[in-house]
Amino acid sequence: MMDKSEKIFVAGYRGLVGSALIRRLEAEGFTNLPKRDRSQLDLADEAGVQNFFVQDKPAIVIFAAAKVGGIKANNDFPVEFLLDNLRVQNTVIRAAHESGVRKLLFLGSSCIYPKHAPQPIPETALLTGPLEPTNEAYAIAKIAGIKLCQAYAREYRANFISAMPTNLYGPNDNFDLETSHVLAALLRKAHEAKMRKAREIVVWGSGKPRREFLHVDDVAGACLFLLEKYDSPEIVNVGCGADISIRELAELICDVVGFDGELAWDATKPDGTPRKLLDVTKLNNLGWRPTIPLRDGIVRTYDWFLKNVAR
Repeated sequence: MMDKSEKIFVAGYRGLVGSALIRRLEAEGFTNLPKRDRSQLDLADEAGVQNFFVQDKPAIVIFAAAKVGGIKANNDFPVEFLLDNLRVQNTVIRAAHESGVRKLLFLGSSCIYPKHAPQPIPETALLTGPLEPTNEAYAIAKIAGIKLCQAYAREYRANFISAMPTNLYGPNDNFDLETSHVLAALLRKAHEAKMRKAREIVVWGSGKPRREFLHVDDVAGACLFLLEKYDSPEIVNVGCGADISIRELAELICDVVGFDGELAWDATKPDGTPRKLLDVTKLNNLGWRPTIPLRDGIVRTYDWFLKNVAR
């Protein structure tokens, strides 16, 4: 078990995953959680990051900082997605090792897997085929982070582990229609259509692709579980093991929001990968399972959206 007074640094603590990690750690009685936002510590600044690690000496690091976005943002800014993510993760992982952290958890993404990986996707699918072109830059950065953690484990016996979460949603998600992911974008579209008393909402693609969704509070629970129970440099998938079509998701969201208009499908927009479901056998066998069903999670997220974004 982890000591509640151990110093845990969550890199990217204001993001979707980072904020959920802080909520979870605080709820479980962890008291030593140094928080640094960008104005206090730029994670791309090598000297600043090294200085922070030397002075604060965290025992555990959870790397949840990343420049993220949907298909459009990834497609429009590949240079930024590659350079910014590589720079930040290289800086933090190296400083963590040099300052002697006891354990580091690197959070990757399910987009690291090949576009045509077997479904559900086992951890062994990594680097067995070409990536989905629309988020290749982000995926390459994340793969480099995994490989760097594995290199530290091999060369220095560092206890650096990596977890690959599926599509996440929940409080503090990005609800900007230009840059958000599908669940948050649909939630906002349905809410605004309801407010305007619109007859329909337009959804990208055909509605046929299938996606897996995990509430961010569940991923935070999985991270704590892995910090306590898992010490292998081999990657581990984090998901719920079930998927849903984008059409079913849109209908579920409209139901939760109370929008009773029609769904119109814009077939000129890309669908992305036809299916993306993680094989979570490994994590299940370790003894972890999620606790928040999709509908409940969407209800909670809409409640948060109404209090924090819609107003």
